[in-house]
Amino acid sequence: MEESQRQQLLNRVDTYTRFLDAQFKLPLIPIRFGIDGLIGLIPGVGDLLTFCLGLYPLWIGVRLGVSKKLLVRMLINLVIDTVIGTIPVLGDLFDIGFKANLRNANMLRKWAEDNRDAII
Repeated sequence: MEESQRQQLLNRVDTYTRFLDAQFKLPLIPIRFGIDGLIGLIPGVGDLLTFCLGLYPLWIGVRLGVSKKLLVRMLINLVIDTVIGTIPVLGDLFDIGFKANLRNANMLRKWAEDNRDAII
């Protein structure tokens, strides 16, 4: 995969995860949240849907050729976010603070920087 293609995928993941975890800001409150936090408010299906949306960065990781260890770490972030997110009110607050999708995007970005010369 060429460097420009790799950068395009990483930029797409950055934009996507920012939309999921940090797109919106309430006035006078320094906390950002995204569509993930809003969808998670829907009882029952919200957390399942946000889990599915959170799989996209993992899929990009597979396309980039990241290690299985990194994919597992990313999946653990997503599972933690989903499981705790199912707890009414507390889970929603945790979801807004934990930002699993941004964490996963940062892990992908760091991997790409560390493996810039890797041939995939």
